[in-house]
Amino acid sequence: MPRQYPRLAFTDSVKAAQESYGHRATAQKLEASEAPDHEIGPAEAAFIAARDSFYMATVNDEGWPYVQFRGGPAGFLRVLDSKTLAFADFRGNRQLISTGNLAHEERASLILLDYPNRRRLKILVRGRVYSAEERPDLIELLEDPTYRARVQRAFVFDVAAFDWNCPQHITPRFTRAEVEAGL
Repeated sequence: MPRQYPRLAFTDSVKAAQESYGHRATAQKLEASEAPDHEIGPAEAAFIAARDSFYMATVNDEGWPYVQFRGGPAGFLRVLDSKTLAFADFRGNRQLISTGNLAHEERASLILLDYPNRRRLKILVRGRVYSAEERPDLIELLEDPTYRARVQRAFVFDVAAFDWNCPQHITPRFTRAEVEAGL
């Protein structure tokens, strides 16, 4: 099966930009690759389980993009199966921008970074949000009893495609725990 990520990401305007800047031939190689990029495999699952944060991009009713940082204990973004990710949403700033955006447009993008090892995983998803009252079973599955925060809702994502991205310009950064562990 051809790669799904370039099929979804390389729109006509993107292809025109690739052509204009002399990168279309490289992009076509990526498009022709048979590398599986539409189901989470063991490498992606391990990478996701080790993350304590990620960035989520959504779009509002007027087409404005919104990027939000999400954080929690390592592994709070869970791989439910090879096509589904989810996380428990805790009380935050109460603006509910991502929640509202996903109600209007389910397509979103997640960016996960491993700063010390300069690795990045980009995931295109279709998302939905469930309140704790709607899906208590899901809340129970996603809740971390060691993390002191009340779960208000669950975000669930169907994976459309993913791409491991170039590490060239990722500046290594370390958490306090990583520094203390001598990484």
